[in-house]
Amino acid sequence: MARPEKNRKVAQPPKMKGFKPFGIPRCALETIKLSFEEYESIRLVNYEMLQQKDAAVLMNISRPTLTRIYNKALKNITKAFVEGKAIVIDGGNYEFDNDWYRCKKCNDLVEGHEKKHNTSTKCNNCNKNEFITLNKTNLQ
Repeated sequence: MARPEKNRKVAQPPKMKGFKPFGIPRCALETIKLSFEEYESIRLVNYEMLQQKDAAVLMNISRPTLTRIYNKALKNITKAFVEGKAIVIDGGNYEFDNDWYRCKKCNDLVEGHEKKHNTSTKCNNCNKNEFITLNKTNLQ
């Protein structure tokens, strides 16, 4: 029996929900899913320019596991780019250090534990008070 995968640390969710190719209507596109941990591996290695061993430490995983996640992310991004597919960033085996929410109206990313239960808290961008949680432990 395989050992269950442990959650990978992700500093924060991406600002966007995904990407789509320019010039193709969304309704005509197929999608490829990129998990939060795949996004984080790309962010740490390519954007932050960390070595894989250092990125693995930040994600609380082994270097070989980071390499597998990173290579899968590159494969998915490349497939979407070459085949003209949309990328949806969601799900996976992840955990955040803090609570993260996304505004239902404008999709703005908001950090803080009070957003879910405090109906008087409003989005800084659109002034609405409807948030969805991005934390895996709170999802149903």
